Amino acid sequence: MYNRPQKLAAEFAGTFALVFFGAGAIVADQFLRSGNPQSGFGLMGVALAQGLAMGIMVTSLGHISGGHFNPAVTIGFWVTRKLSTFDTAAYWVAQATGAIAAAYLLRRLPFDAWSSVQLGTPDLASGISRTNGMIVEAVTTFFLVFVFFATAVDVRGAFNKISGFAIGLTVTIGVLVGGPFTGGAMNPARALGPAVAANHWTNHGVYWIGPLAGGVAAGWLYDTLFLSKT
Repeated sequence: MYNRPQKLAAEFAGTFALVFFGAGAIVADQFLRSGNPQSGFGLMGVALAQGLAMGIMVTSLGHISGGHFNPAVTIGFWVTRKLSTFDTAAYWVAQATGAIAAAYLLRRLPFDAWSSVQLGTPDLASGISRTNGMIVEAVTTFFLVFVFFATAVDVRGAFNKISGFAIGLTVTIGVLVGGPFTGGAMNPARALGPAVAANHWTNHGVYWIGPLAGGVAAGWLYDTLFLSKT
């Protein structure tokens, strides 16, 4: 049985990796494009980097902390009473700290490209209202948390087999669909870390309200309709 410090260390490490590789892919793409506009890997590369990072870290550390790495997943556990209020807050602190540490490390690396993309801080595309942005983030996060509950919480699911793979793929498709409109964060910590390091707070509330609402709805719905109570 893992104790609380071990669980928080796992949440820190997993969220650190998600932000370092997810936001780092955006910086790397911009770095490549600064030399040759045709040489970047674009949205698909960013989506794969974020999805792979999530899938790998869930597979690596899920047995220790549950592999949340996302306040929206954690609030799904809180609303279904699978995590106490104290542990929920502690998970959030660990996730936020990991995200901020990863973003500051990216900022200190010798790239000039980070400033042009605000370290990968998500923001709304031109013409996308905050309301529509919150809807996109809520829906994509809903399916992420729903898949998380189906594969990593439900004892009839596939935690020891494909949960990391399924969760990572859900992140990937969420970025592919949401990325052009909102950046496809689906994770308040993923938005917070780069925002702090780059001091870029435009529309930041969208990336808390939308994902947390989606996480609450998905956790409650799966727990109520599908999770066995026996």
